[in-house]
Amino acid sequence: MSYYTVFQLEKEPFSTSPDPEFLFQSAAHKSVLNRLEIAIRLKRGLSIVLGDVGIGKTTLSRALFQTFAEDQDFIFHMILDPDFKSEYQFLAHLTKLFGVTPFFRSTIDLRDAIEKYLFKKNVDENKTVVVLIDEGQKLSLAYLEILRTLLNYETNDQKMLQLVIMAQMELLPRIIKIKNFMDRVSFKYIINPLDEFETTQLIQFRLQQAGYRNEKSLFTPEAVRKIFESSQGYPRRIAMICHDALEQLIIKDREVVTADLIEELLAKQIGWQ
Repeated sequence: MSYYTVFQLEKEPFSTSPDPEFLFQSAAHKSVLNRLEIAIRLKRGLSIVLGDVGIGKTTLSRALFQTFAEDQDFIFHMILDPDFKSEYQFLAHLTKLFGVTPFFRSTIDLRDAIEKYLFKKNVDENKTVVVLIDEGQKLSLAYLEILRTLLNYETNDQKMLQLVIMAQMELLPRIIKIKNFMDRVSFKYIINPLDEFETTQLIQFRLQQAGYRNEKSLFTPEAVRKIFESSQGYPRRIAMICHDALEQLIIKDREVVTADLIEELLAKQIGWQ
């Protein structure tokens, strides 16, 4: 029996893939997106967004990218995993992203090429260059120093590189120790988990985005409360529990996810740990 047919869905509502179409914009997520867009458009330089695993940072990154996707005045690049073996490799990856292709022998050559590229795009072509780094907690002190240097490239009135770092909380104590890096942060934000009301909204939003149009809710309020308590408000965990719950509805031939079904489901998951 088709998963989609049973629930009259067009898409998977609780996928954990970072699809911006399924980003539930809580007050926090909406604030982050709006303020990041403002920081980028005003060419403020460095923005840092922190949050625990499963809070929605990668999906937020894709949503931000989508905001600028059709704006010809912005050149938007993403580094999804900044785990490089050397400073040279890191800088070489940046030049490749920027389309700067000549061979360079040293990190100094690479820095010079990046500076010339940024000047050409910003000053000669009036473009805004954005680099978004996801999984920023993987940035070593050496790579943070490289980024600090790149942020020094500026005209009299603007930064030539707009840098957004999305990272887990473990990055915070590292960058706090680098005063001349923290001094360059124009916008910083820590995303907290959802509350119970927002958890309810997220579940409803994702079902609607997937095509669910039935007025009858698939989750009782008591079930949502159990989901919230177990997930602690982390969107990825909420999605995983809800996906498993819908599977159980099909298996058990039931119409609504109840608190007892969630309890049974969570008990089985504990057994696998």
